[in-house]
Amino acid sequence: MAERQINGWTKQVLELGPTIAFFLLYMRIRDESFTIWGVDYSGFIVATLAFVPILLGAMAVLWFLTGKLSRMQIFTAFMVIFFGALTAWFNDERFFKMKTTIVYGCFAALLGIGLARGRSFLEFVMGEMLPMAQEGWMILTRRLTALFAGLAIANEVVWRTMSTDAWVKIETFAFPAVLFVFLWAQIVTLQKYMPSDEEEDSSKAS
Repeated sequence: MAERQINGWTKQVLELGPTIAFFLLYMRIRDESFTIWGVDYSGFIVATLAFVPILLGAMAVLWFLTGKLSRMQIFTAFMVIFFGALTAWFNDERFFKMKTTIVYGCFAALLGIGLARGRSFLEFVMGEMLPMAQEGWMILTRRLTALFAGLAIANEVVWRTMSTDAWVKIETFAFPAVLFVFLWAQIVTLQKYMPSDEEEDSSKAS
């Protein structure tokens, strides 16, 4: 099914909204305790449980509007559901915090496997959205592999040494900001590997 285009702001709200909703809900109930079926849960765990249906609802709307979900979105949703369930089952917030490490670690590992085989799996996923020469894709893949590995290590350090409040804030704002700034910087520095407007026009004409 061909992907349908939607308003950019709508897409951003659907992709980022669930994380912001989790943050706001956590900040509202972080000091409270909830008894569910005779078990006491912290505000963090209740916010985690609420995050799962919010994320799935946003993804369902995104799929309905665009007709497509990326592999990364599907994988992230699976990890959220899986580790959210473990968090609730064991009543242990560490599972949800480790989820971020495993997600970033898996991304780094997958990209690294591609690099070891002389391929850019990143190009396979994003090639249609971002036309770029093979050499540029390999450079970007190496850099992004290092970044994901660094974020995985950073998450381990943060959740093991800092408070839950600090982890939630860093998870919600700092890690996405680092990824956004990194990708923006790569688009600027890798311009020479991207086709110019004249080249794109000539390729379309041919």
